[in-house]
Amino acid sequence: MSLSEISLLMLGSENKSLSAYYRATLSEFMRSTKDEILGVLSSAHFQKLEHQQTNAWAYQIDYLKEQIQSELDGRIYFEFKIPRMGKRADCVLLIGACVFILEFKVGASSFDSSAVDQVHDYALDLKNFHLGSHHLPIFPILIASNATAPEYSEVQIASDGVAVPLKSSGDELKKLIKLCLSQSVNSSSLDPNEWEASGYMPTPTIIEAAQALYQSHTVEDIARSDSGAKNLADTTEEIFSVIEKSKLLKEKSICFVTGVPGAGKTLAGLNIATSRSSENDEHAVFLSGNGPLVDVLREALARDKVATENVKKKDAEREVRSFIQNIHHFRDEYFKNTSAPVEKVVVFDEAQRAWSEHQATKFMNSKWGSGYAPQSEPEFLISVMDRHVDWCCVVCLIGGGQEINTGEAGIIEWLNALDGARASWNVFISDVLADEHYTIDDQARRKLGSPRYQKSDHLHLSTSMRSFRAETLSSFVSELIIANGSRAYDLYQTLKSNYPICLTRDLNTAKEWLNSKARGTERSGLVASSGALRLRAEGIFIKSEIDPAKWFLNDKTDVRSSYFLEDVATQFDIQGLELDWVGVCWDADLRFEANSWKTYAFRGSKWQKISSLERQSYLLNAYRVLLTRARQGMVIFIPKGDISDYTRPPDYYDGIFKFLRSTGIEEI
Repeated sequence: MSLSEISLLMLGSENKSLSAYYRATLSEFMRSTKDEILGVLSSAHFQKLEHQQTNAWAYQIDYLKEQIQSELDGRIYFEFKIPRMGKRADCVLLIGACVFILEFKVGASSFDSSAVDQVHDYALDLKNFHLGSHHLPIFPILIASNATAPEYSEVQIASDGVAVPLKSSGDELKKLIKLCLSQSVNSSSLDPNEWEASGYMPTPTIIEAAQALYQSHTVEDIARSDSGAKNLADTTEEIFSVIEKSKLLKEKSICFVTGVPGAGKTLAGLNIATSRSSENDEHAVFLSGNGPLVDVLREALARDKVATENVKKKDAEREVRSFIQNIHHFRDEYFKNTSAPVEKVVVFDEAQRAWSEHQATKFMNSKWGSGYAPQSEPEFLISVMDRHVDWCCVVCLIGGGQEINTGEAGIIEWLNALDGARASWNVFISDVLADEHYTIDDQARRKLGSPRYQKSDHLHLSTSMRSFRAETLSSFVSELIIANGSRAYDLYQTLKSNYPICLTRDLNTAKEWLNSKARGTERSGLVASSGALRLRAEGIFIKSEIDPAKWFLNDKTDVRSSYFLEDVATQFDIQGLELDWVGVCWDADLRFEANSWKTYAFRGSKWQKISSLERQSYLLNAYRVLLTRARQGMVIFIPKGDISDYTRPPDYYDGIFKFLRSTGIEEI
């Protein structure tokens, strides 16, 4: 992914209409009896129906029959599916060219903030991912039956047409509907049938994706299907075909899948692991050396399992660990155990980051004392899978420009491990694997030219789906990183209307911008390079480690969550994951001098130039990662510096600001 990354029950692609337990015209609804409507709702409800649910429906029906005026024309939907979120809104009204989303809290005497966020999230989900709702005004309304509702003289409508959630109880709903209709500037007619069938194209987060796949939804249900995105299902099908052929012919195979940042590599890997884990003889597993990613995904799935299946947390964690594992734990297990692994299908996420021979040997000898023959991590991992006497399949997910840490081997070590005694392995590669974004080693490029390597365009994911608002974001960031200001300017013109990026020299301004942009439970957070040590003067403490699971998963009430904009995540914490809105905090470790980027490390009490080409590349890639974490937009904070502080003179930062400003990014 890191992904393109899906949630729960996504109804689907562009050929599938949205669904509800009950749908009717408003006039049909008003003519039908309560028992008739309850009968339809009950028959559509597949789970065990409890009296509490039936009573809630009965209340809603009576209430709406009182509040909906007879002259209104439109449609009503009960238990309306919100696909990306895997939930159902209590009621949706389609009146004229306006969408009303109603969420009832029967018996509630107050308007709980989480309930307000819930109905707001429903509205935002439709606006962002349902084609028929892109240009319609959407009004989320929370109805707390025993609360005292505020009086409204006007409705606040954001620039995208989604209103600030309204609150109702008693007789206010009819007044609110009338007020919303009077304020709506959308006078176009609307065909409800076309609206229902217009298509839903979700772009969920990798956390939502993992939850969806874990609940046995298919990748087709949860991946975007517009013409600009590479079809994840094609990649999955290609790999499944290799697995089935390997099993049938008793062969050993390896696939190298490439993808731009956010294109869905991790999603594809999780899909393989969850789908094939049900095959008794395969025991597919998803392995990653990205500790924070593993921790966050495991915690998210365990929490979800506890919530949906009412199991103990420890039992949920034990099950999740069986198919999402840390690659280093897998390596250590089969260093101690020399038998063939139980897993026949293994997915290695971010395979280009596996350790070199020097790094792996140094670490293993330090940890275990002796017994580890000098070899790279790819060599050892393939040797483990080669212990199978019949068949196996290895899938390596390769990201472009993702190496950010010392000792990462790149592609060459995987290719070397497939030579000699493993020449019989089938090797399937993406048709762009030899591109400089994925393979920087000339020796590796020469190897990839061999006819042994079977190329397929289905093994490359070409379009970033992390940001559903800006598919050209990764290209824009790539031009920034290579200091191509004119090309970055051109690309920014194509994305700025849908994907806001801005600059500021004040951290509080950055925080205010993030808070103003995030709506509902949209998640925001601050990120910075692990080398940004002089941001400490701005109140940003890089060395204060975060707990990634709490930072990414805990809610707005928890000071350890990203929402509080206090703890900052580094490239190591956030690689493979994403937020809706990101504040990128830029320090003097990466400066713009003499029309190019210069790299520095803070040692002791001063900055030192980085001379190693490898370490220079790591730092550039660190900023590439930071700049591609936001799904909806970002603010870049560049300090002003301090003329009295020799470690932070203004000229360290002014060059960065001027270059980024020259690409068209505006200052706030």
